[in-house]
Amino acid sequence: MREHLISSFCPGENIHASNWRDIFARCALAFFCIALWQKWSLFYAFFLLTSAWIIDGGLQKFGRLIEEPLVLGILVFCGVLVLGLLWSDYSDVGQNKWKKYFILLTFIPFLSLLNKERLPWVMAAFLIGYLGVLLTGCYQWIVSGEKGAPFFEISYLAFSAMLGIGIILMAFLGSICQARKITFLCWAIAIFLLFLQFHQSARGLLLATILTLLLLIFLRYRSQGKKFLGILALFMTVILLFALSSNDFQERLELVKNDLNLVLQGDYTTSLGYRLAIWDVGVHGIAKRPLLGYGTGMPEIYFEETIHTYKNGIYKDLPEFQKTSHYHNDWIEIGMHLGGLGIFALVFLLWSWFQTLKNHQLSLLGMVLICYVFLAGLTDTFLLYNRIPIILLVITAIIVCWQRPIIGTHNLLKI
Repeated sequence: MREHLISSFCPGENIHASNWRDIFARCALAFFCIALWQKWSLFYAFFLLTSAWIIDGGLQKFGRLIEEPLVLGILVFCGVLVLGLLWSDYSDVGQNKWKKYFILLTFIPFLSLLNKERLPWVMAAFLIGYLGVLLTGCYQWIVSGEKGAPFFEISYLAFSAMLGIGIILMAFLGSICQARKITFLCWAIAIFLLFLQFHQSARGLLLATILTLLLLIFLRYRSQGKKFLGILALFMTVILLFALSSNDFQERLELVKNDLNLVLQGDYTTSLGYRLAIWDVGVHGIAKRPLLGYGTGMPEIYFEETIHTYKNGIYKDLPEFQKTSHYHNDWIEIGMHLGGLGIFALVFLLWSWFQTLKNHQLSLLGMVLICYVFLAGLTDTFLLYNRIPIILLVITAIIVCWQRPIIGTHNLLKI
């Protein structure tokens, strides 16, 4: 009642306050989209984003926000991680990369603040950041032959993952667009980004991108017969040409052969051998505690304690080759932390992600995006990559906001 009286007698003040909050929210969203590309500025961007969310009345809107499946999925996943501390002998030592999972929570204030009026600010800021990193990465590769984007502290793995996301989005837009010129432009950008990814030496992420693109082509064109076969043949030709022309790709293939030969000789101090060894230890650990795992923060400690005795110590020299801070597999990593409970929470998170996109008439994008996250997580802890999960969540929020006014229209592809 008091607020109503104040608004009746002082309408100008309410308008001024509303405008101030809106400008602050726009600046916070734009700054977040720029800052997420720089590791050191991300903390300040998150603080600013959260402050803008609270000032904008985000806590009052939380009950409605939680109806979004992905928001619920993130809360459940992070809640299970916190719950896992109850049966953990956790001590704040080591790299503790599991804490990076909580960066997923940034989706909540970001989505809550985003609306149609603020969307242009966010899209412009995000594209500027993406293009800046892309151009820096291209310059590093062409001029000095370096992988990744060292200026932004982005490794070749994270840069390859960023390229994979761009490839999938451009291919999706090209597959649903009705205008031929835009379709051609989107596919041309996707092919260019794929060419760059072939030169980033990230085998697992490249394979995840290729398999995801095959799924996209199948789902989008499977009912169109000759067109499907023609696009598939063209895509496979492009892949073959890139594979034959890329020295980096050829070197990585040769490295795989050498690694396999060393593994057969019992030497696991190689990139492939190291992964096979830690996966073996991880699966063994999950089998011993399949329900609740070892508790949040414990997998790193378990590995260090187990390798000296497991299989007569055949992996005991691995720490000298590489310090182990995670298991190079999202599912094994979560299973070690939280067992079946954690794996269920991760499945629920991915299912919720798909449901959010499906609810906004984007079933096809939901399928290929979750496929990419799943496949990329089989050879590395994809959800622990610096900034990559945030990039995916920002893209999801932008797409959800873009689609809100047109809910109810027919999907281009019914799945």
